[in-house]
Amino acid sequence: MNLLRDLPVATAGEIVQLLASGEAVRIERIVSHGQASPADFWYDQAEAEFVVVMTGAARLRFADGESVSLGPGDCVDIAAHRRHRVEWTDPQIPTVWFAVFYR
Repeated sequence: MNLLRDLPVATAGEIVQLLASGEAVRIERIVSHGQASPADFWYDQAEAEFVVVMTGAARLRFADGESVSLGPGDCVDIAAHRRHRVEWTDPQIPTVWFAVFYR
Protein backbone atom coordinates (compact mmCIF):
# COMPACT_ATOMS: atom_id res chain seq x y z
CA MET A 1 0.00 0.00 0.00
CA ASN A 2 1.12 3.53 -0.72
CA LEU A 3 -0.46 6.09 1.62
CA LEU A 4 -0.57 8.72 -1.13
CA ARG A 5 -1.96 6.63 -4.00
CA ASP A 6 -5.48 5.49 -4.78
CA LEU A 7 -6.99 8.12 -2.50
CA PRO A 8 -10.73 7.85 -1.93
CA VAL A 9 -12.78 10.87 -2.99
CA ALA A 10 -13.53 12.77 0.19
CA THR A 11 -15.44 15.78 -1.17
CA ALA A 12 -18.71 14.56 0.41
CA GLY A 13 -17.13 13.79 3.79
CA GLU A 14 -13.93 12.83 5.53
CA ILE A 15 -12.87 9.21 5.00
CA VAL A 16 -11.12 7.19 7.71
CA GLN A 17 -9.36 3.97 6.79
CA LEU A 18 -8.02 1.62 9.47
CA LEU A 19 -4.51 0.47 8.51
CA ALA A 20 -3.53 -1.52 11.59
CA SER A 21 -4.55 -1.97 15.20
CA GLY A 22 -3.52 -3.76 18.34
CA GLU A 23 -4.27 -3.77 22.02
CA ALA A 24 -2.89 -0.27 22.67
CA VAL A 25 -2.56 1.27 19.21
CA ARG A 26 -4.66 2.12 16.15
CA ILE A 27 -3.21 3.49 12.89
CA GLU A 28 -5.41 5.27 10.36
CA ARG A 29 -5.20 7.08 7.06
CA ILE A 30 -7.66 9.96 7.06
CA VAL A 31 -8.53 11.85 3.87
CA SER A 32 -10.15 15.27 4.15
CA HIS A 33 -11.12 17.65 1.36
CA GLY A 34 -12.34 20.94 2.79
CA GLN A 35 -13.97 19.46 5.90
CA ALA A 36 -13.87 21.01 9.35
CA SER A 37 -15.37 20.10 12.71
CA PRO A 38 -18.70 21.74 13.53
CA ALA A 39 -18.21 25.02 15.42
CA ASP A 40 -19.53 23.59 18.71
CA PHE A 41 -17.74 20.22 18.48
CA TRP A 42 -14.54 19.20 20.30
CA TYR A 43 -12.71 15.87 20.11
CA ASP A 44 -12.04 14.59 23.64
CA GLN A 45 -10.35 11.25 23.09
CA ALA A 46 -9.38 8.66 25.69
CA GLU A 47 -6.17 7.90 23.79
CA ALA A 48 -3.32 10.15 22.66
CA GLU A 49 -3.01 10.90 18.94
CA PHE A 50 0.14 11.47 16.92
CA VAL A 51 -0.79 12.86 13.52
CA VAL A 52 1.23 13.75 10.41
CA VAL A 53 -0.14 15.69 7.44
CA MET A 54 1.21 13.93 4.35
CA THR A 55 -0.38 16.17 1.68
CA GLY A 56 -2.65 19.18 1.70
CA ALA A 57 -3.00 21.49 4.67
CA ALA A 58 -5.02 21.78 7.86
CA ARG A 59 -5.45 23.88 10.96
CA LEU A 60 -6.22 22.47 14.40
CA ARG A 61 -7.72 24.52 17.23
CA PHE A 62 -7.32 23.48 20.85
CA ALA A 63 -9.78 24.34 23.62
CA ASP A 64 -7.02 26.27 25.42
CA GLY A 65 -6.87 28.69 22.45
CA GLU A 66 -3.77 27.32 20.71
CA SER A 67 -4.01 27.01 16.92
CA VAL A 68 -1.65 24.83 14.86
CA SER A 69 -1.29 25.06 11.08
CA LEU A 70 -0.04 21.91 9.38
CA GLY A 71 1.36 21.29 5.91
CA PRO A 72 3.12 18.32 4.30
CA GLY A 73 5.46 16.70 6.81
CA ASP A 74 4.17 18.63 9.82
CA CYS A 75 3.13 16.62 12.84
CA VAL A 76 1.60 17.09 16.27
CA ASP A 77 1.25 14.84 19.30
CA ILE A 78 -2.08 15.40 21.04
CA ALA A 79 -2.36 14.23 24.63
CA ALA A 80 -5.33 12.11 25.70
CA HIS A 81 -8.33 14.30 26.61
CA ARG A 82 -6.76 17.44 25.14
CA ARG A 83 -9.84 18.92 23.54
CA HIS A 84 -9.31 19.89 19.91
CA ARG A 85 -11.11 20.35 16.62
CA VAL A 86 -10.24 20.51 12.94
CA GLU A 87 -10.74 24.17 12.13
CA TRP A 88 -9.93 23.94 8.39
CA THR A 89 -8.65 21.60 5.70
CA ASP A 90 -7.60 22.56 2.19
CA PRO A 91 -10.67 22.69 -0.10
CA GLN A 92 -8.54 22.55 -3.27
CA ILE A 93 -6.62 19.30 -2.76
CA PRO A 94 -7.01 16.27 -0.48
CA THR A 95 -5.41 16.48 2.94
CA VAL A 96 -4.01 13.08 3.86
CA TRP A 97 -3.43 12.49 7.56
CA PHE A 98 -1.40 9.59 9.02
CA ALA A 99 -2.79 9.15 12.53
CA VAL A 100 -1.52 6.92 15.32
CA PHE A 101 -3.80 6.60 18.35
CA TYR A 102 -2.12 5.09 21.40
CA ARG A 103 -2.57 4.48 25.12
